[in-house]
Amino acid sequence: MSLFLGKIHYWLYNKILWAEKAEEEIIDWAKDNSLPVEQWIQQYMEEYGQPTGKHALEEIIDQSNIHGWLQERIKSAELRQAALITKILENNQDYKKELVNIFQEQGKAAAHEYAQHPDSPEGMFHAINDFILEGMPCDRASEVLSSDKNEIVWKISTQLHEPYWIQVKGDIKNFYDLRDAWISSFIETLNSDFSYNKTEDGKHIIKKG
Repeated sequence: MSLFLGKIHYWLYNKILWAEKAEEEIIDWAKDNSLPVEQWIQQYMEEYGQPTGKHALEEIIDQSNIHGWLQERIKSAELRQAALITKILENNQDYKKELVNIFQEQGKAAAHEYAQHPDSPEGMFHAINDFILEGMPCDRASEVLSSDKNEIVWKISTQLHEPYWIQVKGDIKNFYDLRDAWISSFIETLNSDFSYNKTEDGKHIIKKG
């Protein structure tokens, strides 16, 4: 990455902010359900770092270490969210339905905020990746297997998220279930001509029609 702030850095920072927005929504839901979430999140912030506070990127980033700073913010956001979700589900597995709803609603909100109107499977795929955290751009977490005017198929080529869930003693399946709910909601809201599906062997598909 560049030694100077550029479009890619703001793009990545916006993805971090969306992850932190999901964290905030989970916290608000947990408060409404009388869970001791303030105690939990205080612990997680001490262990994994503070959220960005929605400050402008240029106000808070270490410009002598742009790549490292962004990487640490991603790690911090992922660990806090993984720990929070794991703790909630330790209290009651049935809460997962509510968490799915939160991610579905955030997927809709992201679609409504998206300025573009993609009309191809590839365009929809790129739209998803303008929001979801998949490490740093150099990590190349996803590999496109095929793409045409009707369908794009990809797989996860690098397990970026699993180490975070292992660290908090959580189940990575919960992460992917919630992410799939987000993606499906985002795709259908952004353009109802498209649908999202994941096969049993781990292939992700966006299909037109």
